[in-house]
Amino acid sequence: MKEDFYKILGVSKEASATEIKKAYRKKAIEFHPDKNPGDSKAEEKFKQAAEAYEILSDADKKAKYDRFGHQAFEGGGGFGGGGFGGGGMNMDDIFSQFGDIFGGGGGGFSGFSGGGRRAQVKGSNLRIRVRLTLEEIANGVEKKIKVKRKKVAKGTSYKTCTTCGGSGQVTRIQNTILGRMQTSAPCNSCGGSGQSIDKKPANADEHGMLQTEETVSIKIPAGVVDGMQLKVSGKGNEAPGNGISGDLLVAIEEKPHDTLQREGDNLHYDLYISISDAVLGTSKEIDTVNGKVRIKIEQGVQSGKILRLRNKGIPSINNYGTGDLLVHINVWTPKTLNKEQKEFFKKMTDDDNFEPKPEKEDKSFFEKVKDMFS
Repeated sequence: MKEDFYKILGVSKEASATEIKKAYRKKAIEFHPDKNPGDSKAEEKFKQAAEAYEILSDADKKAKYDRFGHQAFEGGGGFGGGGFGGGGMNMDDIFSQFGDIFGGGGGGFSGFSGGGRRAQVKGSNLRIRVRLTLEEIANGVEKKIKVKRKKVAKGTSYKTCTTCGGSGQVTRIQNTILGRMQTSAPCNSCGGSGQSIDKKPANADEHGMLQTEETVSIKIPAGVVDGMQLKVSGKGNEAPGNGISGDLLVAIEEKPHDTLQREGDNLHYDLYISISDAVLGTSKEIDTVNGKVRIKIEQGVQSGKILRLRNKGIPSINNYGTGDLLVHINVWTPKTLNKEQKEFFKKMTDDDNFEPKPEKEDKSFFEKVKDMFS
């Protein structure tokens, strides 16, 4: 089981963005590979800190993590909040994405002898929206989606950047009142990749890239929530040279259902029955996310009664079990009656059996609502 991100950085859930950044910087300096050469445990802690910072430094990701935990970013099938844990992000990814908080611009970390690690260029991310039915959400689904993404054109070759000599960084030495100061910044000529175009086909852009269309298979786990974002690592735009591909971000949208309403992991169903069915009892077929089921309605059922069908709702994304299906009984009163029907009900007006006699177990509407949320 993954360790809590807040615990990894040593901060509370109420920590500000500045406090989170400061805590990550402290951890990254402590476990940096240049400071702990050959120490695999330190490298693992360095990666964990970067993973925690990637999620907690982003307001949207942090909100999802606070609500759903690690499961919000670990749907399986290649999903992950930052591509960690499954080998999706390596050390170059970390230096490329977070090296700037050390003031080094690229991957170099000031104060360490190792410094000259070249930042690896990463392609841009792509975003798509996937609409799912309640049935798909309840059971999980694999979707094949056509995605337009940039890829390095066939026949494109690169050479070492003459400006930075392939390091991806340009070092400047300035004389200040404090003495000689050395700073590093990404090379403007190659964008920090350390490579420039050597040859490219005529139909490619200035970076040797072509727009292509690719069918991507996306495995969506059961229990996802409307607005949740999943990630398929490496299925965004490719990067020039020997860069790494961006990611495909998948936003979940839930389609409205004809008869079922979702509330968290529970589902609600409004069942309308006639007065005669309520008096005599009956059985009715109703919809669930796994097909239709037949339920028994006891004679004398009261309008407003709620029948609970256990485990007929939505599986929890956090593996906390499956929600229930709550069937709300509504006794339908006819608006028009013929002469014979009116005579019948007139006769029943003074009949003792038709006098309301609520029993102790017949809870009020507010008590039923309270029970639903308890």
